[in-house]
Amino acid sequence: MNILYDERVDGALPDVDKNALLQALQAQLPDLEVLHQREALKPYECDGLSAYRTTPMLVVLPRHVDEVQGVLRLCHERKVPVVARGAGTGLSGGALPLEKGVLLVMARFNNILHIDPAARTARVQPGVRNLAISQAAAPFGLYYAPDPSSQIACSIGGNVAENAGGVHCLKYGLTVHNLLKVDILTVDGEHLTLGSQALDSPGFDLLALFTGSEGMLGVITEVTVKLLPKPQTAKVLLAAFDCVEKAGRAVGDIIAAGIIPGGLEMMDNLAIRAAEDFIHAGYPVDAEAILLCELDGVEADVHDDCSRVRQVLEQAGATEVRQARDEAERVRLWAGRKNAFPAVGRLSPDYYCMDGTIPRRELPGVLRAIAALSAEYGLRVANVFHAGDGNMHPLILFDANQPGELDRAEALGGKILELCVEVGGSITGEHGVGREKINQMCAQFNSDELTMFHAVKAAFDPSGLLNPGKNIPTLHRCAEFGAMHVHMGQLPFPDLERF
Repeated sequence: MNILYDERVDGALPDVDKNALLQALQAQLPDLEVLHQREALKPYECDGLSAYRTTPMLVVLPRHVDEVQGVLRLCHERKVPVVARGAGTGLSGGALPLEKGVLLVMARFNNILHIDPAARTARVQPGVRNLAISQAAAPFGLYYAPDPSSQIACSIGGNVAENAGGVHCLKYGLTVHNLLKVDILTVDGEHLTLGSQALDSPGFDLLALFTGSEGMLGVITEVTVKLLPKPQTAKVLLAAFDCVEKAGRAVGDIIAAGIIPGGLEMMDNLAIRAAEDFIHAGYPVDAEAILLCELDGVEADVHDDCSRVRQVLEQAGATEVRQARDEAERVRLWAGRKNAFPAVGRLSPDYYCMDGTIPRRELPGVLRAIAALSAEYGLRVANVFHAGDGNMHPLILFDANQPGELDRAEALGGKILELCVEVGGSITGEHGVGREKINQMCAQFNSDELTMFHAVKAAFDPSGLLNPGKNIPTLHRCAEFGAMHVHMGQLPFPDLERF
């Protein structure tokens, strides 16, 4: 799907003279690499959400902060929109470029600047891979806790922009909980530092405000994160169930027992079979659902928690509970989960990944409702998700070459996200809103809340040039998508006409 420029931006931006802008960039920043030929621009037309594609006008690949500053100042003077991009692994179209804008690729900012084992911090550039931080900290017995499934490729700058999580976020938190400081450049090139090395800096928490802002408030140039000591031991239990609803109830039972696992993941049969065929992790392919529960910490505590969790799982109706015999098996079990997305990709030419969150107690009912919606829309859905914190990732399988299937997949995805909101959840847990979920924001928030979001955006970026048309819809857009207004029988925007 090629999203047209005027579908993405609410309100026209001035036309841009590409050749004049290119010449100005080359004159003012002679060492800056600028891609402008169509074949060179093609690889940057989408992020990880490949259903949405747009060829950018120009792509710039800076290596130094002064180059980023120069690009921003020049674009600000000429009223040219700028979209920042990290590794391009995002799944919501957050880094989707603009036909009349500049794509600012920060991938070459890939240096680890300093590991401080005494303070347990890492200071890095935004293009550093998530996993590379843990690898650099490993000689000191430390690691970086947030671990998205794409951690081998995703950048820490992108993680900050989306407030990424991962399989261990139940116990160790999202990116925002593991972040100390970011250095950013504003839309006109001004340098700001948000947060500090101190754990609790005074004033408003602008660092938390910025985290998850999806490139709409500033461009990240440096990140300081917390590091944690590696746990003394980690054990994984695999529990098989003959019913997905039983597995969903077991999740709440574990937390209710006062146990906070390092990770608590769930996969349904479609995902189990795909992962087993791909990774050979040792999953029971006849199970309707499995839970992976990792417990980490001091050896004696982990041993006791494993016994307690096993008892809870058996009482919840697990048909099988087994513990990884050694570290190799533990890694293999997690490899199946970490590779579930590409594994499911082998089942269908395309899939559409959702990212809603729900209260844990709602898991059984929501899983049942997703199965009903899957049957209604005639599309298979594989459920792979962070069960412990209710962050669901239904993967809707479709074939974009079949007329109407992408539209059906998007419609089904919208219904699933609305369902998440109806039960007290959210339309996104870690992938962000981006372009993908901008219409569903009208189901999540009312007009006053959206107005406040726009006020925050205007405080940082009054010109509206940073990543326009993403994350925050205008009320005009919400009026156009009136079907999204109904929430539990109420209209969030009673002053707007329904369509």
